[in-house]
Amino acid sequence: MRYGIFSDVHGNIEALTAVMKAYENERIDRFVCLGDLVGYGACPNEVVDVVKKVASVCLLGNHDAAVAGRMDYSYYYDAARHALDWCARQMTAENMAFLKKLPYNVREGNLEFCHGSPAVPEEFEYIFTREKARELLPTWDQMANVTFIGHSHLTRCFALKGGEVFDVVATEFQVQPDHKYILTVGSVGQPRDYDNRSCCTIFDTDTQTFRFKRVEYDIESAKQKIIDAGLAYNFGARLLVGI
Repeated sequence: MRYGIFSDVHGNIEALTAVMKAYENERIDRFVCLGDLVGYGACPNEVVDVVKKVASVCLLGNHDAAVAGRMDYSYYYDAARHALDWCARQMTAENMAFLKKLPYNVREGNLEFCHGSPAVPEEFEYIFTREKARELLPTWDQMANVTFIGHSHLTRCFALKGGEVFDVVATEFQVQPDHKYILTVGSVGQPRDYDNRSCCTIFDTDTQTFRFKRVEYDIESAKQKIIDAGLAYNFGARLLVGI
């Protein structure tokens, strides 16, 4: 089975369209979206429409939860709150109903899919340091062999074994049966690892191989749509540099 796993599209239809095109040559059997379809970007409905069609599994991200009225986001900074309020007004009734029903996590055999930390998925905790990954060690027996997460927009991967946590620094690698893994899949629509290309991933269960895939897309169009929608200029400008 070859999984196409992606996350954090954030209303960026240009990026998602490019990613779906790039996946065509990868013989993907099953698509999984780890959440945050909406927020920041100017095309939330278009993104949800695509994900509904292609993804066998789609999870709830914190921005999806905010737009769907499933969490309090009053503590978010002004520009983010404005974007979420704007997004909620744009959503069709069908797409809002879709967001309202999304699960926090899904487990398939020895694989788990979450938006943030698998420890308490509904709290959307970040894992982008070894220290945060180490907090999962007490739950070793309950952890899946491989857990895929999004949320941070980064590409941080961690291997856990024998009470220790190790960074995995590679764009492609094979997971080992005596380790457990937390694999952060990056962001389709708003990368923050100083690479402005869209990021998605592939996991092959036959070879146990995980790979990052970077895809160029029309950043200028995505940026201009954000500006034209009256959303924060920075939400568009940061796309140019991947931060």
